[in-house]
Amino acid sequence: MIYSTATVPVNPVGETRLTRAQAWAGLVLKARDAREFLPPGFCTRCAVVEESVTHIVRDATIGGVGLREIITFEPECKVTFFQAGGPREGAIINELFEDEAGELQLRFYCYLGLRGKEPNGPEERAEQAQFDSDKGYKAALLSTLKRTRELLAEGKL
Repeated sequence: MIYSTATVPVNPVGETRLTRAQAWAGLVLKARDAREFLPPGFCTRCAVVEESVTHIVRDATIGGVGLREIITFEPECKVTFFQAGGPREGAIINELFEDEAGELQLRFYCYLGLRGKEPNGPEERAEQAQFDSDKGYKAALLSTLKRTRELLAEGKL
């Protein structure tokens, strides 16, 4: 089982402040098309193939791996990416919340396994190390917020 988490402030000192609604809009855009929100070249294909009032389904290639995700939204709070196809099974969550000081935070956490691989085997341990590294999901959170600020500055948010 892979469990990873990372939390970053939405509004660090020196950055353009984002409201909860603006940060949420960035998360929704990222769910619909992750290519411009993740580090360059990390997501090479991302297409919504089904859409309803409660969720979207997207097919993507992220980190060189093809996958299908069912993505649900809890407005201005949480986006959950259920791994419906690809090497992983489980869920990845992006959540907006206020910390004890009332500052807006963006948290990533996941509970995943690797299909067809030994639980806690070498493949899962390697995946865990990648998720927890400086190039893992913390980097994805930071690039998401950076791109959200750029869209705001361009008047596209």
